[in-house]
Parts: sequence; C-alpha cells; structure tokens
Amino acid sequence: MRYAAVAWGADGYQVAVVDEHGRQPVELVLFGRGRLAALVAYVRTTAGSAVVDSTNGIVDGQLMAAGLPVYRADPHVLPPRPGFGSVPAIDIARAAQRDLSALTRLERHRGTQTGREDELAAVIARSEPALAAATAAGRCLSHGDRARPEVALTFDDGPQPPYTGQVLDVLERYGVPATFFSVGLHAGGHPDELVRMREQGHQVGNHTWSHPFLQELSRTELADQVQRAGEAVATASGGPVPSCFRPPYGSRTPQVIGWLRELDPTVVLWDAEAEDWAMPGADVIARRILDRARPGSVILLHDGGGDRSQTVAALPPIIEGLLARGYRFVPVEALTPPVSSPSSVSIAIV
Repeated sequence: MRYAAVAWGADGYQVAVVDEHGRQPVELVLFGRGRLAALVAYVRTTAGSAVVDSTNGIVDGQLMAAGLPVYRADPHVLPPRPGFGSVPAIDIARAAQRDLSALTRLERHRGTQTGREDELAAVIARSEPALAAATAAGRCLSHGDRARPEVALTFDDGPQPPYTGQVLDVLERYGVPATFFSVGLHAGGHPDELVRMREQGHQVGNHTWSHPFLQELSRTELADQVQRAGEAVATASGGPVPSCFRPPYGSRTPQVIGWLRELDPTVVLWDAEAEDWAMPGADVIARRILDRARPGSVILLHDGGGDRSQTVAALPPIIEGLLARGYRFVPVEALTPPVSSPSSVSIAIV
C-alpha cells in the first residue's frame, strides 16, 4: 500500500509517497499553483490512496473525483505547523503509514467536513451573538433586503479549469453578474480566469489561501490566510484587494469573528445552497436553489474543489427560473442590506 500526502505552501503543493514500511519509493515532487490537474494525475499513478491535512480543503474533492480513497489528518496526529503552510508532506504521509485508523476517510457526499459536521454546527451555533453584532455593524451579510426582488449568485473554491470558464460562459450568455470567492493558492495559477471575471463585470471575493477550518487557526495564521489570498487575487485579476470574504464551510467562532472584524473584510455567508459539491445531480441542484431562493438571497454554488460539471449544467435552469420569477441578479457588494435595528437583526445560520 502506498500513501501519497499532499502539503501546501506559498508556491504550490508538494507530494510525498511512502509505502507500508515507511520507505519513500519516489522522490518528493513539487507542483506549482496552476498544476493541480497534473498533481491529481501523478497521485493516481504513484499511490493507491491520498492524504491531506485539515488546513487543505481544496484538493480532496478532485482526488475523490479521480477515484482515489482520501484521508484527512487532523492536528492531533501531526507535528506543529510552520509559520505559513501545512506540515511537510512526508510527515503527513508517515502519519497515515503509522496508523491509518487515526485519520478520517473522507466520504464524497460529506466532503472535507466528514466526521466534523457536529463540531462545525456547534461552533457556528455558539457564534450567533457575535455574528449578530457583526451583522448589525454592517460587517457581515447572510442575505439582502427581503422586500427587494434581487439575488446574488456566488461561486466558491475556484478558479479551476475547465469549470470556472464554463460558468463564466453561461453567465455571459445570460448577461447576469455573479461573485466568485477565489482561493489564493489557485488564483496565481489561473490569472486569465480572474481577469475574465473582472472584465465581464463580476465581483471577485476572498476565500482564504488554502480553505482551512478557521477554528483551528491562530490569529496570525488567519491573518496570513486572508491577507495573502487577497493579495494573490488582486495581482491575478489586475483589480483591487477583495473587500468581501467568505469563510470556508461557513466556519466561525466568536474569536474568529472578532479577528475578522479587526482584519476588516465584509464577511459574506449565504441563505440558499444546493450542496452541489456532493454532486447530487444537475436537476437536484437546480430544484434546491429554486425551492430555497427568496428575495435578497445569497446563493451558494461552486466552480472549484472537484468535478463541477453538474453545477455548470444546473446553472441555466437556475437563472431562467429566477428570471421568470422577476428576480434581478446583482453582485454581493450591490445587494441591498436588510433593514434591521441592532436589537432585531435577521440572520441565517447555515
């Protein structure tokens, strides 16, 4: 049995492979930020399974889509992280070789969150008062004004060819704007996609550098994730540093919300999603969004992080269905905030 571990850093990914005896049958291989497809192909040919750590939530979906068993290594089975980046790939691989049962086998329909759903739900629930305060202060948005027939299409986890380009094709055909929350680690590898977003009038947001669980990070690590991703997106797109930020998985704690307020982005959540990342089928994705969208909705879809062909196929019926209801599409930054007072804040916890 061979285990291929994927680590991330400032310049891309490294892959280390060990066998069941802990030996390295091949040398460490580095993949730049635009070479994720090559990384997936390499892992398929060199190992029977793959391992990622919990600060890397952006490659597991593509590895699973390629038919590989994928495991997540959490902090308690790994050495401390360096200042920026995951622990070295060889340490992640040897954690799997030592005791695979200490790792979590990811399930495609549950994604990177597999086994942590209850924990995420608990920390999100504890964060409700802090989120309400941030919303009242205009630093967080889950939806817009319920009295206005406007909605915001948003896409997470890109850019990822070919799906980001296919989403942009559909949006261009219908002439509707959207907001793309891009991962910094991939932004520099696909600048053409981000330039096209800007040129077509879409908004580009920040979705961290490597898609980690935010509750695991120190303040410095969180700041690095947000600031480095913002700079990468700005450089790749030729536009300003994004003012809007979406936390991966919607994860937050009261402390994380406080840190984000210090960093000063507007935190954007959502109130209508289809769990398209689980690939339930294009018809299911479209039906869920059409059933759940309301005036002012922030709609969550994905253009990266795995096989997004079903999302691309679902997009025309979603757009046509919402247009038929009289909705107007706007970028998140143009969404009219809900009318509320600090003592009566409308919040969607998802």
